[in-house]
Amino acid sequence: MTRQALSQYDMPWGHGMPWGRWAWLALALLLWPGSPAFAADEPDLIFRRSTVFKWLSPNDKLATYGVDDPEVEGVACHFTVPERGGFKGWLGLAEEVSDISLACRQIGPIRFKDKMEQGDDMFRQRRSLFFKKMQIVRGCDAKRNVLVYMVYSDKLIEGSPKNSTSSVPIMPWGTADASVQKCGEFIQ
Repeated sequence: MTRQALSQYDMPWGHGMPWGRWAWLALALLLWPGSPAFAADEPDLIFRRSTVFKWLSPNDKLATYGVDDPEVEGVACHFTVPERGGFKGWLGLAEEVSDISLACRQIGPIRFKDKMEQGDDMFRQRRSLFFKKMQIVRGCDAKRNVLVYMVYSDKLIEGSPKNSTSSVPIMPWGTADASVQKCGEFIQ
């Protein structure tokens, strides 16, 4: 079949189709690092500290990040992750180790935005090019009225037993916050 015999709808993306250019533009805006689609999912970098010096490539580091719980107002978590240096780390090809520490605290009046399930994902981040991801999940200890957060790293091929847990007791915040919500009332 010759090029003249193809209709404009048989052409590859962007060739002869005005909507093809718009689709490419929309995809580029969606994947742009500063776009709103990525801004809500990215944690805030608090600081980095070099741990292993490398002469010609980036150093290995420990990085501490902060993230607010998107479903529970008044709770923030901070986690520290090792970041590999070297050329593989610089190119994003190094597999990161699973050592992650976690601390979650009440930073204001706690308000639940909606019902949630035990073990819901609060935050998720890729830790290697293909297989490993880090997840922070949330649960509720209804008997003690405590939110429980757990961070762990998994791998599609084999699981990782390394994890860390942090608890946030739901307490009044200041004198104006007399009513304390019970997390058990928000579990599905």
